[in-house]
Amino acid sequence: MLDRRSLLKSAFALGLVGPGALWAADTPTAEAESADDLPPLAGTLTVYLGRGEGGLYDDIVAAIRKRNPDLDLRIRRGPSAALANTLIAESRAGVKRADLFWSIDASSLGVVAAQGKSRPIPVSIQRHIKPAFRYDQWAAISGRLRTVAYNPDRIQAAQLPTRIMDFAKTDLKIGWAPAYGAFQSFVTAMRLLEGEDRTRAWLQGVKRQAKSYAGELGVVMAVARGEVDVGFANHYYTLRLKKGQPDANVALALTENDAGSLVNSSGVLLLDDNPLAGNFVRYLLSREVQSFLASQAYEIPMAAGIDLPDGLPDKIHPPKIDLTQLSDLKPTLELLRETRVL
Repeated sequence: MLDRRSLLKSAFALGLVGPGALWAADTPTAEAESADDLPPLAGTLTVYLGRGEGGLYDDIVAAIRKRNPDLDLRIRRGPSAALANTLIAESRAGVKRADLFWSIDASSLGVVAAQGKSRPIPVSIQRHIKPAFRYDQWAAISGRLRTVAYNPDRIQAAQLPTRIMDFAKTDLKIGWAPAYGAFQSFVTAMRLLEGEDRTRAWLQGVKRQAKSYAGELGVVMAVARGEVDVGFANHYYTLRLKKGQPDANVALALTENDAGSLVNSSGVLLLDDNPLAGNFVRYLLSREVQSFLASQAYEIPMAAGIDLPDGLPDKIHPPKIDLTQLSDLKPTLELLRETRVL
């Protein structure tokens, strides 16, 4: 399993420290706080929460509510991208309905932050986040790694390309989920790293041998059934499937230094200076929530001192890219439609 030092080293190489966040990297790192030591949450708090992770985020919300009976926690659920657009539209109309935006994807966070709608993350919160994942405009909550899920009964790891671009040149049967936000962020990263022409050619090449699914769990399940040889998906879908079905015919592989090994981040934007909102973020970074995310959701914890999920690949070679640039999603959607992948 990848140790914390190696993960952080890879994250620094990736460029995960966002613009303006280098000041936070010098802040001494503190271990994750226990929820028992956090101040009680009381009052009204409205959170826009991007859909994702099945019911696991609902479990976190329920636990926070149970621990804080004086908290009137109002949750609005929806796709992260749609909620980002809603927040921008509300701001332009002079309407403020949300105190926090909790997104499963850095691209949606970046869209809202780029509009100047967020508040800087206080040092008191930043110091509990691993230095390589500190941003000035949002608090990183969990990480997700792009992987290639493969069926070892159909193909061996040594036969897989080590570069994501080379999958367009194989005759492998490939599963993907083009309508899924994580896939679109992955293609955005590819477009930024490889250029639009090469990304277009990749989409056209893979399309000839690909089968589309509604979500990336469906992609991984198709790999396990032998319906396809490989599939593109975030790491935790494979790890969760293996937890429930240890004998499932699916394993993880990584490409090197390209979009196929992108480490993306979920996170939270503070939309006002309400201390209640900041304390809610502290709960999300607490030892209990971060351990839950690692052990049950198999996400990479962002708080210091929390064990990584079991089953992560031993070596990760992520690309160097600034996650704030993933907010530039419009050209990606245009490219997906132009190639008729969407």
